Amino acid sequence: MHDGTAGRSKRPWRRRWKWDVWTVVTVAAFAFLLFFIVYPLISLLLSSFYDQEGRLTLANYWDFVRLKYYYSALFNSFKVSLLATLAAVLIGAPLAYLAARFQIRFKGLLNILIILSFMSPPFIGAYSWIILLGSNGVITRMLHSIGIPFESIYGWKGIVFVFALQFYPQIYLYVSGALRTADSSVEEAADSLGMPAARRIWTVTLPLLLPTLSAGTLLVFMESFADFGTPMLLGQGFKVLPIMAYEQFVNEMGGNLSMASTISAIMIGCSTAALFIQRHLASRKNYATSGMRTPQVKPLRPAQRNLWTAVAFIPVCISILPQATVLFTSFLERRGPVFHRGFSLDSYIDIGYKVQQAVRNTFTFSLAAMLVIVVFGVLVSYVLVRRPSRITAFLDGLIMIPYIIPGTVLGISLIIVFNKPPLILTGTWIILVIAYVARKISYTIRSSVGILQQLDKSVEEASISLGVPPMKTFFRTTARLMMPGVLSGAIISWVAVINELSTTIVLYHGGTATISVSIYSEVISSNFGTGAALAAILSGCTVISLIIFNRLSKGSKFTL
Repeated sequence: MHDGTAGRSKRPWRRRWKWDVWTVVTVAAFAFLLFFIVYPLISLLLSSFYDQEGRLTLANYWDFVRLKYYYSALFNSFKVSLLATLAAVLIGAPLAYLAARFQIRFKGLLNILIILSFMSPPFIGAYSWIILLGSNGVITRMLHSIGIPFESIYGWKGIVFVFALQFYPQIYLYVSGALRTADSSVEEAADSLGMPAARRIWTVTLPLLLPTLSAGTLLVFMESFADFGTPMLLGQGFKVLPIMAYEQFVNEMGGNLSMASTISAIMIGCSTAALFIQRHLASRKNYATSGMRTPQVKPLRPAQRNLWTAVAFIPVCISILPQATVLFTSFLERRGPVFHRGFSLDSYIDIGYKVQQAVRNTFTFSLAAMLVIVVFGVLVSYVLVRRPSRITAFLDGLIMIPYIIPGTVLGISLIIVFNKPPLILTGTWIILVIAYVARKISYTIRSSVGILQQLDKSVEEASISLGVPPMKTFFRTTARLMMPGVLSGAIISWVAVINELSTTIVLYHGGTATISVSIYSEVISSNFGTGAALAAILSGCTVISLIIFNRLSKGSKFTL
């Protein structure tokens, strides 16, 4: 009796865990995530509890909370992140409501410009605004000439300004998507009861949007909290946590790895807390509708239509200025760092001499990362959807860890682990590719999971019943049907990888510098012409990727 029961209890376990290809994929995914994400992060956290002599201590955390030099960076990070998030919501949410509910002009152009401004990395925006609103910027000189006092964009206000213009498109995309699919019957009922429009938006529409809006708000907060390039270019002494961690790590007098680890651990704690707060707020007030009656776009009188179109395009035109500035200045004639009247290709010619290796590195490393991301993403997403269990649910959670880890922190954690035997990867291109895969694979997995959930299993089952082996069925049938979602996510990952700065600035070596690092270096060195040419190339790649994305995702739910 006892033996029979034991046998029955073991058989389901064996059936679930028979060693087939998908079990190997699951184990390989766990191995990658544990070895290159979890293990480095644990090592980083442990490092924060040791001093530079290797003694166990809490002195690093005590120094952080008692010394203004350190804790002020935490307050500064929260200050710019919260203000930037608030500004992004105040711009993006009303703009999304206006575009989704009213018949304004040139709505297609509006969406394209918003997406283009969103796809440009923040540090390129910071660089462009230095040209426009820096101490000797074009707009700064213009304001001074007409007697309007304006110092410059440098400082915390400039950082908030750039973040707000960079990240409001995320709020716009989240909110406009929710508004287009929301059930209009509730709002119509409130309207029929005579509720004023402002009160209806506040008490009916906003609660329906709260889960989506909170998700977008969290994303904006975490990206502005983790950004390195913008505060570094515009701060001029205004320290935030990513800069503080980087400076402690690469200090010219000898880096303080223990304090860099402590600051990184605090950043992880803040990001995790923000994630839990967002989920708690979203779960407390979660409203749902049937979605059967989507709202109608309201027509406007010609005068109103022109007015609201102008209102909508004001922030969009301001946010697209960095892209136009980069393109324009890249063709300006220059002598040294100074621009002159006239146009030339000197900046692009200089790229061929100075940073051609960086251009080659960017595309080589990104293509290598994308190859891993696509293969890994397709296989892992199939495991998550078609083989659901507690273990695959845990795997799904591990995949999202890099979502809350700032790029600077991940870079430092990888160096802590792979800067000594038995595996030394620091200074090589391999560690950059690993970091890119770890940080950006979630885009491809999420889009692949989404499209796989839409595919009926009966297609695979029919193929297998006709004698086609399961793996052959997967590659010949399922993988082909998944391709639109896979490639859409892969292109978003590609855009994120080629624009990546926070992780690269920590991990790169002289021979592995990328375009983003070169732009940063050129701007720091006041070589604005070369920086503009590199930024124009990066922006051009982003635009081409966006066009490919929209073509591949046409007709699916992944279109932007």
